[in-house]
Amino acid sequence: MDAKDMGRDLEKVLVTEEEINARLAELGARIDADYAGRDLLIVGVLKGAVMVMADLARVLHSPVSMDWMAVSSYGAGTTSSGVVRILKDLETDIKDRDVLIVEDVIDSGLTLSWLVGNLKSRGPSSVEVCTMVRKPLAFDVDLDVKYIGFDLPNEFIVGYGLDYAEKYRNLPFIGTLAPHVYEE
Repeated sequence: MDAKDMGRDLEKVLVTEEEINARLAELGARIDADYAGRDLLIVGVLKGAVMVMADLARVLHSPVSMDWMAVSSYGAGTTSSGVVRILKDLETDIKDRDVLIVEDVIDSGLTLSWLVGNLKSRGPSSVEVCTMVRKPLAFDVDLDVKYIGFDLPNEFIVGYGLDYAEKYRNLPFIGTLAPHVYEE
């Protein structure tokens, strides 16, 4: 799927596929340097982080292990309920491991802050965060994000793992939808 396939549903492209690939290469180089000689476990947060996780893993030159978690604080709506539930937990024991959480977007940071605390309680050597997108509200939460792809404005975005009603995750770029799509 690309911009032409979206027709009038696409309002604008905020980050191109080329910009994403270039930024992933930069982040990968930093992660390789920071974790050289260490046993890194990258943990993707489902479903949105699938694209970021796959592409990040491919640019890394160090061997890494991978695992997945699914957490929810949204219920059926588009705003956080404030109650975090683990829908899928790790299969890997993270005690004494270096853990890098990989996210697609940090909106408010509340769910991720909870997740970081939860994982730190399991005794890892370290827990860090890598996100493709950080939005302004995330600055209000005490959350250290070591690797950031792009700081974007507080707009509803889709593509590169980000969805609207489970659609548009497979766009190779990050963009905004035309208002008629979600006002229907």
